[in-house]
Amino acid sequence: MSIFHYGATELNYLRKKDKKLGLAIERMGMIERNIIPDLFAALVHSIVAQQISSKAAATVWRRLQDSFGVLTPQTIAAATAGEIQRCGLSMRKAGYIKGIADAVMQNKLNMAEFSSLPDREIIERLAGLNGIGVWTAEMLLIFSLERPDIVSWGDLAIRRGMMKLYGLKTLSKASFERYKKRYSPYGSVASLYLWAIAAEL
Repeated sequence: MSIFHYGATELNYLRKKDKKLGLAIERMGMIERNIIPDLFAALVHSIVAQQISSKAAATVWRRLQDSFGVLTPQTIAAATAGEIQRCGLSMRKAGYIKGIADAVMQNKLNMAEFSSLPDREIIERLAGLNGIGVWTAEMLLIFSLERPDIVSWGDLAIRRGMMKLYGLKTLSKASFERYKKRYSPYGSVASLYLWAIAAEL
């Protein structure tokens, strides 16, 4: 399994820009988060992970791999929604996953282009598919494409991490955007630490 790549450049920048985040970085050290370089598999994984615990998502993910081997548009398009559902998914999610495989097979979605597209355009293309919202697209940007500057307002744990880090009882969108701008252009690394901070709650 590959991990999200970052190093001293990103950490030194974040320490300089935000003292409280810098203290968290010093305390936690390097954080390793797995990535899935294959875009289709990563997108399926993001759908699996929607609104369930990390442990539950890992169980479903293993079952999908056991049932279908390497997850490709071809293997998923050839399966029925019922076969996908039996891996522990809701029928709605199974339909979303099959729909994405069908879109790739019918040339309605060309993931090969993503590496050369800006973040915003990738989000717009993916958000046009059933079951894919902005959050899911943002997770793909971090955990498959390794885009460097993603901090997701739609991620509850990110918001919780910010609130804990800065001692806030509430977090407005304006405050979130201010912190996000402070982390730029290394927001994705800040996100790794915000998730870790939220997990300590």
